[in-house]
Amino acid sequence: MAKCANCGKTTTFGHNRSFSQRATNRSFKPNLQKTLVMEKGRKTHKLLCAKCIKSIGKSAA
Repeated sequence: MAKCANCGKTTTFGHNRSFSQRATNRSFKPNLQKTLVMEKGRKTHKLLCAKCIKSIGKSAA
């Protein structure tokens, strides 16, 4: 299952709305990316969302 290893963000569901306001199902998928992260002095591969990658980068700098 697609899930962020840091915040737990997953796919959410909603509706597409046409001009006539007809609702059809759709899904909102998180922007997940494989990244190298320093954890306890070691480099590990993690699947993180773009928001978590941004916040980790800001805290490291």
